Amino acid sequence: MSFPFAADDDKLREECGVFGVFGHQDAAALTALGLHALQHRGQEAAGIVSFDGVAFHDERHFGLVGDKFTNRAVIERLPGERAVGHVRYSTRGGPTERNIQPLFAGFSGGGFAVAHNGNITNALELQEELQRRGSIFQSSCDTEVILHLIATSPHERLVERVIDALSVVEGAWSLVCLTSKKMIGCRDPLGVRPLVLGELDGAPILASETCALDIIGASFVRDIEPGEMVIVTADGIESRRPFAPKPSRFCIFEYVYFSRPDSIVEGRGVYDIRKAIGAELAREAAVPADLVVPVPDSGTPAAIGYAEAAGLPFDLGIIRNHYVGRTFIEPSDAIRHMGVKLKHNANRAVLAGKRVILVDDSIVRGTTSSKIVQMVRDAGASEVHMRIACPPTTHSCFYGVDTPDKSKLIASRLSIADIQDFIKVDSLQFLSLDGLYRALGEAGRRAGAPQFCDACFSGDYPTRLADQERFAGPDAEPEPTVVPLLVRTG
Repeated sequence: MSFPFAADDDKLREECGVFGVFGHQDAAALTALGLHALQHRGQEAAGIVSFDGVAFHDERHFGLVGDKFTNRAVIERLPGERAVGHVRYSTRGGPTERNIQPLFAGFSGGGFAVAHNGNITNALELQEELQRRGSIFQSSCDTEVILHLIATSPHERLVERVIDALSVVEGAWSLVCLTSKKMIGCRDPLGVRPLVLGELDGAPILASETCALDIIGASFVRDIEPGEMVIVTADGIESRRPFAPKPSRFCIFEYVYFSRPDSIVEGRGVYDIRKAIGAELAREAAVPADLVVPVPDSGTPAAIGYAEAAGLPFDLGIIRNHYVGRTFIEPSDAIRHMGVKLKHNANRAVLAGKRVILVDDSIVRGTTSSKIVQMVRDAGASEVHMRIACPPTTHSCFYGVDTPDKSKLIASRLSIADIQDFIKVDSLQFLSLDGLYRALGEAGRRAGAPQFCDACFSGDYPTRLADQERFAGPDAEPEPTVVPLLVRTG
């Protein structure tokens, strides 16, 4: 299966979203709707596993949730009052059906399905050890390591085996698991990736974001806390904290870009935070101009906040085509060369003769930014200034985000002045790291004890990067000849 324009995609991509429901007659349908709301977290594939009291059932498909799980026949093949689901975007290796989650295994105590958001940073190390002990891997994703660790744990009770397995796993992980008797939700001790608890008609719901609760009319109960495990059974919900507590390092980029604007994340409204980010950017990087224009859609809330703080008009000077999607499965070279114009078009009536401030959430490779700037100039703008609603992205992420090699991150090899020349703007400024923290209600970034994971900006990784350091060094990709099987898919 081909996914067009990947080489030109200038956005970081979140890898996965998870969802689960326990004790509702429409479990599979609710899971499909929840995954639809989480589609922004992964567009490559989706899967659902249900349990009907006797047997487990699964459906796994490439493509979008709305294209594959709206068919009544598909939902009817997922009977039962319990279900877990997953939307996926992989970071390495081609898309293969065996990697579509939730993964399922038959243990001595019964079936077990797991949906995972994040990345296990010592997965290759663990895989080698497991293979020496006789494990045979069937997929090429790090999530399967968790299944083998559970299967080989010496403990008798399943929950204890899960805890035993996760105690040796490093990195970032938010999990939703389903057994014949339980639904389990768990976050890593640093709480890098989100997970929330909701409720609908008495049925507990687990989801990556609150927007997935909203779509089904469920109420938000609370965030699952870092290092917390919740065990849902017919008797209720048990909360356990089986791991040593650590200071929270929630991913700061969830606020900048990944989470949906209408979600409430760790007690903060994402839309309001993005507006506050824009306002902070206006205070740090003011420039005389006539108009503030967002790079749609991800730059829109920050652009609104910038315009309000700067006292400048806000307008849609760039119109996004929401239907390009996968229209061109195998585009010709001529169509591919059109690049940005397939996704964005300049609104000449708004831009002509104006000094324009373009606001975007980030610059990754810089390729798209340069094309958008030229498009705005071609529409008649007299000046084009760009303001970026986060610090320069200088380091790769190893915690569940598809990030290019460090060498392909434009801010890792060029100064801001050089990036300005590359994308051909009249001025370019990024939000400072302290400014980003201030927008989140913090006084600034604490030296030596940051309140978030901001490694993509600072290079300050909160965990050991065992596999990366062993196989390739901290700033390079692992050599495929050394580690041919395992890829990050969280």
